[in-house]
Amino acid sequence: MSNSRFEYVKSFENKNDLLKNTYIVIRIDGKGFTKFTDAHQYKKPNEIQGIKLMALAGISVMESFPEIFLGYGQSDEFSFAFKKNAKLYNRRHEKILTNVVSTFTSAFVYYWPKMFKTELKYPPCFDGRVVLYPSFDNLKDYFSWRYVDCHINNLYNTTFWELVINGKMSKDEAHKKLKGTLSNDKNEILFSQFGINYNNEPEVYKKGTLLIRVKKEISERPPKKGKSENEIEIENKINEINEKNKEFFEKCDKEYKTDELLLKDDKFMEEKINGLKGQIYLAHLDVVKDSFWNKEFIDYE
Repeated sequence: MSNSRFEYVKSFENKNDLLKNTYIVIRIDGKGFTKFTDAHQYKKPNEIQGIKLMALAGISVMESFPEIFLGYGQSDEFSFAFKKNAKLYNRRHEKILTNVVSTFTSAFVYYWPKMFKTELKYPPCFDGRVVLYPSFDNLKDYFSWRYVDCHINNLYNTTFWELVINGKMSKDEAHKKLKGTLSNDKNEILFSQFGINYNNEPEVYKKGTLLIRVKKEISERPPKKGKSENEIEIENKINEINEKNKEFFEKCDKEYKTDELLLKDDKFMEEKINGLKGQIYLAHLDVVKDSFWNKEFIDYE
């Protein structure tokens, strides 16, 4: 009912607009996912179908919100970065957060049967938070932090589950053996006791999943007939940009490689990822290196 005497209740709403000229980062985390993965019999230390499912949910978010230029997922979390000048929902905190989290969650449920071929035992739950970063260096450091966290956790989990599954240790015994160990120690345990060279583990396990939005081809062209000098100049400029973009996309195809493990014997995943080429790339790269943040590749402005 419009303009009713009850409309005053809207005055209780707390509108929290996000600070302008800052990068918006939303991180989504699974709630109680240790219990969830156990109930749904995820393989240890890494369930590739679960990784695929998280990637598909992340792709759905990237497709739904064009102002997101970068996504990064590992374990039960996914982070998304919006461009500094993003105007989505007039930068209203609760609108952006709830829409991104609900899109991710609904996509996770939607794609579940395609990945696991079974019914969910109970609904998954994800929470989310919003963090603002004023500088590009802050943003780089955030994703570097999550990337390093992926490496540390995966090395620990890989070693832990080898000790439990093949080393026949109890979980308590494995935790005690690994307590206080460094990366070199864990690498030595994997190699000397189980013949595993951690460097040869799939990139998707070690580096997580990156979703990178690349620059688009410019398709707007002036009318063909009756071109003015200005229209001809604009069209020539567009053709020049598109020629550069063609070279750029060829570079992207070489630079951004999806781990074969994600595509192996999975026609649906292969078609989905191949269908994204030229828009969003799924890759597994070292985000700590400055070379990754080459402005030529990532459309973050």
